[in-house]
Amino acid sequence: MQIQWYPGHMHKASKEIKHALPDIDLLIEILDARIPYSSQNPMLARLRGSKPCIRVLNKTDLADPELTKLWQTHLEREQAVKTLAVTTQQPDKIRQIIELCSKMLPDKTAAGKIARTMIIGIPNVGKSTIINALAGRTIAKTGNEPAVTKQQQRINLGRNIVLSDTPGVLWPNVENRHSGYRLAATGAVKDTAFEHADIALYVLDYLRRTYPEQLCQRYRLETLPAESQALLEAIGAKRGCLRAGGIVELDKAAKLLLTELRAGTIGRITLETPDMIETEMNELVVIRAEKAAEREARRQKS
Repeated sequence: MQIQWYPGHMHKASKEIKHALPDIDLLIEILDARIPYSSQNPMLARLRGSKPCIRVLNKTDLADPELTKLWQTHLEREQAVKTLAVTTQQPDKIRQIIELCSKMLPDKTAAGKIARTMIIGIPNVGKSTIINALAGRTIAKTGNEPAVTKQQQRINLGRNIVLSDTPGVLWPNVENRHSGYRLAATGAVKDTAFEHADIALYVLDYLRRTYPEQLCQRYRLETLPAESQALLEAIGAKRGCLRAGGIVELDKAAKLLLTELRAGTIGRITLETPDMIETEMNELVVIRAEKAAEREARRQKS
């Protein structure tokens, strides 16, 4: 199943970002520390060029701390990229972004010129809360649902740094299906855009292999079933997600699992690693080639 969610305001915002990018000196991209690759906007990779970029890994209080460090090292291998790991409960640390902007734009800083920055991020990644911390006052609306901010605004951060805010934006085609599932699991996609049980089963397949102790502890399971559906049923039975006849209601169990994953009550969990992404990208190359071959075969038949 492919996860896609691209409402009209996101299309409009993407066009505005593309139009504004040539005049921007530095980009600040807010990533979800649980999915540092899947929460990156591929549009930036194509359009950023050599512009410096600060990648802020937010929600680190929900992510595996060792993997957060690994991802920071991995991301900083890219030229002109610096990272900062934060939570929205750390306003002083968030304000280090301003200092980083100055350091990464020395020509602007030395000449006393205006440094034009832009902040972007996927829906529900905590971007608005970070903007409020940077500004030292409430400017951007915040909420637990994706797509709260729907228009751009400019904010003076002091020290000759001007920040352009943008709405939370996904992209029209999430090619890597694994990224689509992870975006849905962490709350970047509206819950109406997918089946909860599908996402929960995908998550459990990963968690039972990588975080089995956290699952056992949270749901008081002595052992984990070998199959994801059996595991979801066991969790549902433990937590009373039952209908008449003692049958587990999978959708209710799935919603419970996703709610607790997003809240961090299962534990500090990261859903992808650099090695996983490398494997998935290699698989994607094969899929693209197969699709291209199919299109060419259809063209020759027509």
